[in-house]
Amino acid sequence: MEITKNVHAIKIPFQVKTELGTLDRFVYSYLVNGEQVCLIDSGVVASEGVIFDYMEKIGLKPEDISLMILTHSHPDHIGSAKSIQEKSGCQVAAHSGEIPWIEDVELQAKERPVPNFHLLVEDPVDVDITLEEGEIVELGKNIELKVIHTPGHSKGSISLLIEEEGVIITGDAVPLKGDLPIYEDVETSVKSIKKLKSIHGIEALLAAWDDPKNGEEAYHVMDGALDYLQSIHESVVKISQTDKSADPMEFCKMVLKDLGIPEVAANPIVAMSFQANLNARENQDLFS
Repeated sequence: MEITKNVHAIKIPFQVKTELGTLDRFVYSYLVNGEQVCLIDSGVVASEGVIFDYMEKIGLKPEDISLMILTHSHPDHIGSAKSIQEKSGCQVAAHSGEIPWIEDVELQAKERPVPNFHLLVEDPVDVDITLEEGEIVELGKNIELKVIHTPGHSKGSISLLIEEEGVIITGDAVPLKGDLPIYEDVETSVKSIKKLKSIHGIEALLAAWDDPKNGEEAYHVMDGALDYLQSIHESVVKISQTDKSADPMEFCKMVLKDLGIPEVAANPIVAMSFQANLNARENQDLFS
């Protein structure tokens, strides 16, 4: 999908299997085409076929990719990074906070038990370039990517602002209302969304788990994300006060039910997100 002349969105469907059933998911990767071609996020394992097919349709070849930026280290963002790097010869860039899990996927599998992790991620890939807050990645043709550190979903999550195009690519920094609640630090996540919302002139918000949003709708989505995090927090705090004996997975199911999210979404990662809310329970208003 062409977002602007120089920015393209590639939608990649996949499935996550849990003990309670199968979740149909999708994730977006993005191509930014200056004098150099930059791929942002790789999708899950075997996504290179979808990405390379799209590139062929717009007149590009795999070896045209000179840089692949990973917004963070989770499976649906790094799953096919190794294959893409090997087939394109590109350099790989990420925030320093994400490098350990990108370069050692077994460490990530141990520390973050995503259901069927090894069906989503292939081999690790080395990170050639470390990206930090405020750095500029120049692609030529006046196309620059400004790095914005947006932790919360993960400690090294980054967003990328293309000011000339009015485009911001946010990875999973902006949660989609009603979707899977996944974050490491809910208070930091709120701060990151507010940081993004303060940027003027956004014409297109390009998230990983949501279809592109344009103009004022982009800011409405960020408002909705903030409201969603607050409603999750209130639900977690409320249920923790009424049932203090439930184990993490049972507690997770109760919160999801209260939020109107299907029980099939219950998994250890969502349960860990709700633990982040419990860690911040003394602050009942996340915006204060």
